Amino acid sequence: MEPWEWDEATWRGKVEKVRAGRSLKPKVWQGGARCAVALSFDSDHETNELRDGGESIGRMSQGQYGNRVGVPRILDVLKKAGVPVTFFVPAVAALLYPDEQRQVIAEGHEIGLHGWIHEVNTKVPPEKERELHFRAADTLEKIIGIRPVGMRTPSWDFSAATLKIQRELGLLYDSSLMADDDPYELVEDGEATGMVELPVEWIRDDAVYFNMNRFTAHRPYTPPPAVLDIFKREFDRAYEEGGLFLLTMHPHVTGYRSRIFILEELIAHIQQHEDVWFATHADIAGFVKNAAVENGAVVSRG
Repeated sequence: MEPWEWDEATWRGKVEKVRAGRSLKPKVWQGGARCAVALSFDSDHETNELRDGGESIGRMSQGQYGNRVGVPRILDVLKKAGVPVTFFVPAVAALLYPDEQRQVIAEGHEIGLHGWIHEVNTKVPPEKERELHFRAADTLEKIIGIRPVGMRTPSWDFSAATLKIQRELGLLYDSSLMADDDPYELVEDGEATGMVELPVEWIRDDAVYFNMNRFTAHRPYTPPPAVLDIFKREFDRAYEEGGLFLLTMHPHVTGYRSRIFILEELIAHIQQHEDVWFATHADIAGFVKNAAVENGAVVSRG
């Protein structure tokens, strides 16, 4: 049946499977801050090539750059700035580089789930998707000694089964969807779930500006200073509105000599503003959920 042949129950059911519920944007952030800043890094490394069954030595070497150069360079910037962030790591990448993950945790950052091998959820049968996410959670917990409380789905690809699996995992938050700028509660089939969504957006993602694959149409098209300007403008409006500024970056994208200044100058720009709270995704999700409870609007458990 073609989409134009669907009855209302069919198309409405697809739309309402996973929706944005009530806003969880607080009146004031932790410590009286005006704006919350959630910087994040997706440490995909070689899994970008592996997930498609690829065997390109060149593309896997680009992934290795993320571990060998990108992550150390980023951690150095973060340490100098005193900023905590969240890294989302596919389990296969964590198995390839367990010491990297332990260093990330040791330096006060968070690690969240990012699939098993950066698989595309909508191409995986629901029962296999569930097994992969649980296996990934078990693997990360074994490596870092902490069970992740949040997930960013690989490529932000969200299947009809993903939220149910996340709830079974007992996660605090997701960071894969785009229905708002600020945190909101996820609703599944009309039911409030208690899951916090920390929304992403391609505008606030370095990969869309810098991706390069010589065998496809992916070519860098935006100069690094222009990307910095976009990110600054996104933060400035978030600060003006008293909201959340959430940014997604990748070690194998931003970790280069000619791009790392974007992170350095963006942090410096943000730190020039008063009342800004830099925090991990877990800390932000926990704060907005607790604030909702304290305000008398009890968030149901997932």
